[in-house]
Amino acid sequence: MKAYAIVIKGNDVSELGYEHLVRSSQEVGNTFEINRYDAVTADEAEGKLRELDIQWNYPWDKATRDIGSGLLKSPYPTKNRNARIACALSHYDLWKKCYNSDETLLIMEHDAVWRKKLPGWVTENPTYDIVGINDPRGSTRRSGQFHDLLQKREAMINRPPVIDEDYVPQGIAGNSAYIMKRSGARKMLNLVQEYGLWPNDALMCRQLVSTLGTTKIYYTGVQGLPSTTSL
Repeated sequence: MKAYAIVIKGNDVSELGYEHLVRSSQEVGNTFEINRYDAVTADEAEGKLRELDIQWNYPWDKATRDIGSGLLKSPYPTKNRNARIACALSHYDLWKKCYNSDETLLIMEHDAVWRKKLPGWVTENPTYDIVGINDPRGSTRRSGQFHDLLQKREAMINRPPVIDEDYVPQGIAGNSAYIMKRSGARKMLNLVQEYGLWPNDALMCRQLVSTLGTTKIYYTGVQGLPSTTSL
């Protein structure tokens, strides 16, 4: 497994968050190196879409039903639209890296923070090919309900709990930290080709990815840093 953290080069919030992320991983005893991935920037977003020949297909102002999936796509609060697109493209780049390298990746955003050492069995689970390891509390919508439902499960890795109507995309607890196998990367790349590019935490949902899982034990949380996409 290789670990990557998405960092916005030259952005003080992102750079300092990354430094704290690396320190926290060392402090809990993880032995893997966290490699830095310089994020796609807002200025690069439109050119990157053209280069990859993919389309952004998510609304900015009004919720719409996706014709192909039947899912309701609800706009995110976004000041700089290209920053939102750049974030999705950064995850997309790492999905491609995972698929092309045929190696399991641990993908993190700069605001993740480690709370427990990651055991090997989480990355080796045969049932799920994308596994969220993040604490939902403070990092996703209806987080208390998400946490309570998950803690009632017996298995240590489960499908994300249902916390809303089935037409609302529901996935892992934020996308600050997740493990992806090559098979999971292939599914995400195919979804982008089929539905267009969405915010990564909307496209990576239980309705579209049947092998999406989340751990009952939370290995990471979020630092509570200012958003680099919503503000």
